[in-house]
Amino acid sequence: MSKVSDPLAIAVSDYFDMAIQTAEHTSKIWEKFTQQPTSAEDPAACVLTDFSEALKELGEAMMAHPDKLIDDQMDLLKQQQALFQNTVLRLMGKEVSPITEPEKSDKRFKSTEWDANPFFDYLKQLYLIQGNTLKKMVDDTDGLSDNARRKVDYLVRQYVNAMAPCNFAGLNPDVINKTLETGGANLAQGIEQLTEDMEASANGALNVAMTDTSAFQVGVNVATTPGKVVYQNDLMQLIQYTPTTDTVFKRPLMIVPPFINKYYIMDLRENNSLIRWLVAEGHTVFVISWVNPGASLRDKGFDNYLLEGPVEAIKVIEQITGEKEVNAIGYCLGGTLLSATLSYLKKKRKTPIKSATFLATLIDFSMPGEIGVFVNETTIAGLEKQMDMLGYYDGRQMSFSFNSLRENDLFWSFFVNNYLKGERPAAFDLLYWNTDSTNLPARMHSYYLRNMYLNNLLKDKNALEVDGVKIDLSGVKTPAYFLSASQDHIALWQASYKGAHLLGGKNRFVLGGSGHIAGVINPPAADKYNYWTNDELPTDSDEWFKNATSHRGSWWPDWQEWVEQQGGAERVAARSPGYGPLAAIEDAPGSYVRMRIQDVVNR
Repeated sequence: MSKVSDPLAIAVSDYFDMAIQTAEHTSKIWEKFTQQPTSAEDPAACVLTDFSEALKELGEAMMAHPDKLIDDQMDLLKQQQALFQNTVLRLMGKEVSPITEPEKSDKRFKSTEWDANPFFDYLKQLYLIQGNTLKKMVDDTDGLSDNARRKVDYLVRQYVNAMAPCNFAGLNPDVINKTLETGGANLAQGIEQLTEDMEASANGALNVAMTDTSAFQVGVNVATTPGKVVYQNDLMQLIQYTPTTDTVFKRPLMIVPPFINKYYIMDLRENNSLIRWLVAEGHTVFVISWVNPGASLRDKGFDNYLLEGPVEAIKVIEQITGEKEVNAIGYCLGGTLLSATLSYLKKKRKTPIKSATFLATLIDFSMPGEIGVFVNETTIAGLEKQMDMLGYYDGRQMSFSFNSLRENDLFWSFFVNNYLKGERPAAFDLLYWNTDSTNLPARMHSYYLRNMYLNNLLKDKNALEVDGVKIDLSGVKTPAYFLSASQDHIALWQASYKGAHLLGGKNRFVLGGSGHIAGVINPPAADKYNYWTNDELPTDSDEWFKNATSHRGSWWPDWQEWVEQQGGAERVAARSPGYGPLAAIEDAPGSYVRMRIQDVVNR
């Protein structure tokens, strides 16, 4: 038995000392909450309205088959009774087997106290029994539409995980021990951190600090590959990287990153930088660094991003290198933009992009992944009203939505650590990048949500128009390399696979291990994960996988071999940035990537 004899025992005097110290912080938090928008036009209210319709459908479906509901409730009662009996036997000193146990991947109950102490073991198992039963009740309900089921599954999961006993100070043995040791100082520190996070969060979304942001500085210990900004406009800076080889491939390489995140996920550290690796392989690398937009760019749309982004970058690359041909890589939404760019240029009778690579990219949005629970007319209309007032979509709200898709890992674990234990988050470069959000112009985000996610028009021939040009992906004959990740919950690999069939050229599909980030940023030296290849491209993704070959390690060398096969193996003398017809503006990583979202929204 541990030193926790009464889990609810906290010294009264220590508690009141803590309460006095934190009263000012609490009042600030309350003030922050009272300033939240509460009208029906608030996106959060729109989301709740949409979810309430799904819950209504669930209730009606359950009542249509009450027998299943009764069976699940009876099973719950039996398990609860068995758990109570087991707990009594344990208190009598007898050994018993648990009624239920957490999954091996569940890190919430890793403290030995959850097993050793009968009280906490009872709490843990009671929670698991009730949560599993609630999920089973939903699973057993027939007659739900697919749309409603996705929303109910998401909502039930959020509720169940929020109600975990480890999320409550008086029910978490680690927090109780910490509180007794510190006299409540941990709770005071936690409230102070909560106040800081509330002040740094967007309205309607609490962005819990995941890392020590003071430990990182863009251009100092992240995004450090040497280079120069050689061009800029309202939407982007174009970075050309300094060569590290005597000769380079004649055909330059242009990278189009997603505009909802900053590009340096591809240049975090020297040992895992995709950009640095590409430079070392002999590529003349140009990367678009998107601006972090404020209200002044509210009217910039998808057409602006296409024309002022990759189309403009290709012109600049030709000015600098003299080359009329480029290879191109698009990551996530950058890949979506790249696919439209290919069609736009083809319709303009221009084919400067000789090979296209799509990393974790959706082109067909019929399978939007878990983010699809937020994609509907009600929610988008609410967002549009908010964006019309602000001029942009606040990237912190987007971060909160994406974090909620992995709530235990990306929200509740930090909630407990930061606010209940009063500990500061550790320094972690990937999480620093994850919190370095970007806004989106109002016009752009509305267009993207409606035309891609909601109506899935990009895949349809001539359904979208950019600068007077009808987009037709089937007419694109550029050879393409599609890389997806097997555990990606943002761009499902089966959905990305559909995109490989929309372009009309000779395409290669490769499936990497891990998720949306680790599956892409997987350097060969790490010797991690694996990837699957199949030279055939059948219509069905499951058939492709069944006949695919697994290879150990990184997909990067496979891509390098492929891109050289696309007629780009010829080499020339290395090109240094700033020595061509365009003078360097500033050193990489440039000023656009250094724009923190708080600075943008407060100026």
